[in-house]
Amino acid sequence: MMTVEQLEDLLSQPTEADIAFARKLHGDILILGAGGKMGPSLARLAIRAAQAAGVRRRVLAVSRFSSADLAGELAAWGVGAISCDLLDAAQIARLPHLPNVLFLAGRKFGSTDNQPLTWATNVLLPAMVAERYRESRIVALSSGNVYPLAAHPATEDTPPDPVGEYAQTVLGRERVFEFYSARHGTPVALIRLNYAIDLRYGVLLDIGQRVFSGAPVPLAMGRVNVIWQRDANSICLRALALADSPPRFLNVTGRQTLRVRWIAERFGAIFGVEPRFEGAEAATALLSDSSLCGRLLGDPPMGAEEMIAMTADWIRAGGPTLCKPTHFEVRDGAF
Repeated sequence: MMTVEQLEDLLSQPTEADIAFARKLHGDILILGAGGKMGPSLARLAIRAAQAAGVRRRVLAVSRFSSADLAGELAAWGVGAISCDLLDAAQIARLPHLPNVLFLAGRKFGSTDNQPLTWATNVLLPAMVAERYRESRIVALSSGNVYPLAAHPATEDTPPDPVGEYAQTVLGRERVFEFYSARHGTPVALIRLNYAIDLRYGVLLDIGQRVFSGAPVPLAMGRVNVIWQRDANSICLRALALADSPPRFLNVTGRQTLRVRWIAERFGAIFGVEPRFEGAEAATALLSDSSLCGRLLGDPPMGAEEMIAMTADWIRAGGPTLCKPTHFEVRDGAF
């Protein structure tokens, strides 16, 4: 099994496309909400791409940084760490003005327990950021949850029809960025992501752990899309070149639609066990078509078989996890 340090290195390894983009990009990068699952590896990828390109560039990561360890790790990688409560407009006003902004802040899990906080984080906060950075170029992380459950993958032209209050706030985030982009001419790219995979969390980990432990795998959400987090990081970084006004919408996920049953059976074959299942596959699922992203920025290099094999090794070796189930099986939008 690889170590956590090796995994972090892998998740932040820039591709040739990232390095080429770093040569062309003008200005420094500000990452807002950098303390979450994607932020640290995205920040490190951005600085490594600049270093490999021979470009002097600051990458600043903004978060509450409740853990001093993370701020120290970022500093060791050459990333500047700024502690900030992004729900405080006065603190946002004191942040440095940089021309390239990656907006990752958001709230999903536990949202039904504190709906006002979810709305504030997913709608009010984007409004404050969009106003503060109206002269910057912004890539904002959204979610495929804005789409309805459907029999076929949604394209960027599929009308949003969010299921549940969390998904409604995600659509609210998008509408806020659309509003400020129209008001100020701010170039924006909205990344509708689902689901990013890190060996320490993700749909594959959720399914693999169930198979390994003998717990039944739920089939209600019978199909999913997944993408390796390094590949999602790469797309988020390079989407700065696609930001526009009105905003550019981009589905970001793997090209394959995977059956949950098939994923479980692949884990079962690796572990030498027979997977158990519960429920029945519905005719609809939360699915995204990432063809447009593939045409504009290239398809994700890592495929499903490789991700499953790596995740299986991690599970079998007892690798650490973030203990954050994705709840991919939820169909009513209550997270």
